Amino acid sequence: MTTETKKFNERLGGHLTELLECAGISGKLATPRLLYGLTAEFPCVAVVGLGESAEQTVDDAENVHQGRENVRHAVASGVTALRDVQCSHVTVEPTEHAEASAEGAHLALWSYDELKAEADRQRPVQLSCAGGDSELWRRGALKASGQNLARTLMEAPANYLTPTLFSLSRRPCLRCRWEVVVRDEAWIRQRGMGAFLSVSRGSAEPPRFLELSYSGAGAGAAPLAVVGKGVTFDSGGISLKPAKNMDTMRADMGGAACTVGVLYAAAQLGLAANLRAFIPLCENMPGSRATKPGDVVTAMNGKTVQVDNTDAEGRLILADALCYAQECRPRAMLNMATLTGAISVALGSAAVGVFTNSTAAWHQLRAAGTNTGDRVWRMPLWKHYTKSMKECRLADLNNIGSATGGGACTAAAFLQEFVAEDLPWLHVDIAGTMENTTDVPYLSKGMSGRPTRTVLEFAEAICQQGSR
Repeated sequence: MTTETKKFNERLGGHLTELLECAGISGKLATPRLLYGLTAEFPCVAVVGLGESAEQTVDDAENVHQGRENVRHAVASGVTALRDVQCSHVTVEPTEHAEASAEGAHLALWSYDELKAEADRQRPVQLSCAGGDSELWRRGALKASGQNLARTLMEAPANYLTPTLFSLSRRPCLRCRWEVVVRDEAWIRQRGMGAFLSVSRGSAEPPRFLELSYSGAGAGAAPLAVVGKGVTFDSGGISLKPAKNMDTMRADMGGAACTVGVLYAAAQLGLAANLRAFIPLCENMPGSRATKPGDVVTAMNGKTVQVDNTDAEGRLILADALCYAQECRPRAMLNMATLTGAISVALGSAAVGVFTNSTAAWHQLRAAGTNTGDRVWRMPLWKHYTKSMKECRLADLNNIGSATGGGACTAAAFLQEFVAEDLPWLHVDIAGTMENTTDVPYLSKGMSGRPTRTVLEFAEAICQQGSR
């Protein structure tokens, strides 16, 4: 029994220990047992085992801090069990990992039901930490709030979150000490973002380019640039997707959603970091003006691209966004995108795929993922894949390339053509983790908001270094 558990047991008049012994309740991970009538203060108590690895640190074979992950799982199981018996206020014992406890609790109770009748919505539950909300508890709660914001944006129907509505939807968060600049189509055209514009051509909804700036480290510190793919609905364009599950393409702006979640949480936490976010927003639709397979477009850096598959649109909007993001002279650049189905084939939902030109930056991102339980896995960024993208009859690059297989790798090689060689850069393909079914026990079914907490922790770490 941990120190915090002993303190909590004292508040329960010592009954917890007695009942655990009498009932023979084991420490099996995330198997909740509800106990009633212990005290007037706590009429219902959920007891959940932390498993055998509660005190374990990092499991190198699994790339995860198993102790923290068990706490997230266990706390989530407990708070959802209490919510299901109509508890409106839940006090959580923080165990030895208060930050992970707060994450598990707040992530587990999130739901997207604002469009349902009030009677069908989840009842709100107020959360607090036993012994008072410590700084670690607050940190975990705010990290979870960033991921929950990303989940909310990803779940929103595409007609409720068009490019214009997305660019305006976070204005109430200006109190978070970030700056918001919304660029219109004329600005996008003036900047020469032909690749981005080519994707938006088939939609009646105009494109937008959203810039967010958070300055927590002073004017002299170089920022981390975060670029998020913002296709608010992806039909595939002329290369139309199958009808089955096309509704989930409302979340093809998952990279943009996670980017907003990162800056939101960073601002709420008051991180000593400078972050700049760049989000190209558009729809990919098969209208009469839509880009046709075989068309050639020109990106912001002057490179021409033959578009042989209009469903490979994410890399086109990111190409121009990456070019523009480098104008702020960042210390490093990271982009997130639901980019390829191929990454799902390679990794499933166990981790997001990372392609990078910087081993040092990779180690920092990997350490962040190990700590948050939201893992990352490095994928190859070889010239072999670049060669495939350059084998093009009509232009400098083809947007799908000539290779058979390795689709996630060729997409990353395409993006690298728009990044300066001396700039530490990480491309994070999040298509495989876009949705959660039963993969992560402390997330409900639906859009996941992964890997918001991992990128947030990475941003904090990399911004503690000296200027670029």
